[in-house]
Amino acid sequence: MEKFVSERPVPVSKNEIPTLPSQKKPDTNSCPHAPAKYVISGGVDTESCKANEKERQWIRPDTPSKCTWKLGKPLSASPHHHTTLPEPPKILPNILNKVGNTPMVRINKIGKHFGLKCELLAKCEFFNAGGSVKDRISLRMVEDAERAGTLKPGDTIIEPTSGNTGIGLALAAAVKGYRCIIVMPEKMSMEKVDVLRALGAEIVRTPTTARFDSPESHVGVAWRLKNEIPNAHILDQYRNASNPLTHYDTTAEEILQQCDGKVDMVVATAGTGGTITGISRKLKEKCPGCKVIGVDPEGSILAEPEELNKTDKTMYEVEGIGYDFVPTVLDRSTVDQWYKSNDEESFALARMMIREEGLLCGGSSGSAMSVAVKAAKELKEGQRCVVICPDSIRNYMSKFLSDKWMIQKGFMKEEDLGNKPWWWNISIQELSLSAPLTVLPTVTCAKTVEILREKGFDQVPVVDESGVILGMVTLGNMLSSLLVGKVKPSDEVRKVIYKQFQQINLKDNLGKLSHILEIDHFALVVHEQIQYHTDGSSSKRQMVFGIVTAIDLLNFVTARERERKSN
Repeated sequence: MEKFVSERPVPVSKNEIPTLPSQKKPDTNSCPHAPAKYVISGGVDTESCKANEKERQWIRPDTPSKCTWKLGKPLSASPHHHTTLPEPPKILPNILNKVGNTPMVRINKIGKHFGLKCELLAKCEFFNAGGSVKDRISLRMVEDAERAGTLKPGDTIIEPTSGNTGIGLALAAAVKGYRCIIVMPEKMSMEKVDVLRALGAEIVRTPTTARFDSPESHVGVAWRLKNEIPNAHILDQYRNASNPLTHYDTTAEEILQQCDGKVDMVVATAGTGGTITGISRKLKEKCPGCKVIGVDPEGSILAEPEELNKTDKTMYEVEGIGYDFVPTVLDRSTVDQWYKSNDEESFALARMMIREEGLLCGGSSGSAMSVAVKAAKELKEGQRCVVICPDSIRNYMSKFLSDKWMIQKGFMKEEDLGNKPWWWNISIQELSLSAPLTVLPTVTCAKTVEILREKGFDQVPVVDESGVILGMVTLGNMLSSLLVGKVKPSDEVRKVIYKQFQQINLKDNLGKLSHILEIDHFALVVHEQIQYHTDGSSSKRQMVFGIVTAIDLLNFVTARERERKSN
């Protein structure tokens, strides 16, 4: 977390909330982003949140929409500013003029591979200046805010984002001269962080596991910063009408022009929902027979009917799509059918698009394509399916593009690799691991630091009274949290628990461990324990067996190598 972040919430009056960027005086009867209350106190129903309700002031990103758009309603009845597609100049005044007008590319091999009869096309949004579809909404939100007089020279732009909107806003801020602060979950790739820093943005990371309505989430932290920093504005992609409007005015119009008005199916992923909402509304008006397919990852709740969202998954690896709330700008009534995507198929299709079609796309493009090859089976020869490809491979070079990362996450098998060293299939059980050191979540941060320094460890598992793993605490993360004031030495260590660590089972082999240690500093060795209850039922629990580092693996391999040579 950067130094400018303060932990002291500063209350603001309702008059200090900026007017919405899409128009100077929101009409609460027509604008989908002007809720009856501009400022909502509190968040999740916990005692700590209740205690802070008077200090916490924010606008929920899932405020019910009041949009009056209806199919057949004339554009003149819209309360919003609309744009038309401009003719691109031969020499661009600045890079922001390279937002929009992205290519439509025919997919030649993948459709045949899956037995499709229709024509399959990809709308390649990664050709936007910042590398994603989010460049469109970022520029539109900034320009609409400038037009409304909300955003002025010298102001600060703050945005909670999964990364791509942040890059688009940072790009616009760099060209136009605004300060830009991006708040994003820890799950998002380091490539996104590096690009944001290169563009001059300031970055705040938040826990991936935090609920959207908790003060610790990327949404909650962004609002706290907005309340603390003078002349700061959250353009709010979740509620801002400019989000779906830019896709209604430009993306959908481009699709219609590129396809000469003949589109039988559009497949699009949903995150904020602005892309699929804007495109589907325009196509419903201009191309009534077009079927709109929505793609939502397993673990998200955007799909309808609600039964589709039932899953044990709480986390997924594909970035930029899906949410644990329904954003205001998402109009699900314009989606004809929803499909759930999964990580394995998404990454497999993304890699296939790169290998077979030469499209350097990201994981969410794979999500869209994995659903398209299923949904488009109903289309006949002569019909056309357009797949929206949101972003590029640039943000994921260390993730799904890497064979080792794919194997580590379980999306590829080790057998897919070539020759392996002699120690590859040796079991983890062969390692000489010392008895595990663990702490309870009630131990203080100061005591935990003292224990780690005394024992010479850099990390320690946090377990409950019964020994079940709650997460990890690392010395570096704890010291960083203490230095920036996120926690106090007297706080319980539960406040700095890190849950995105790698686990490995005692029965796994050293080959799998080596892949983990190429990316992470350590792996937690666990074993399953079956516990029987008084009612005759049983449950499995994961217990800590030890922690293994690269040094442990290296020592084992070199010792065994000496033994092999001596024999």
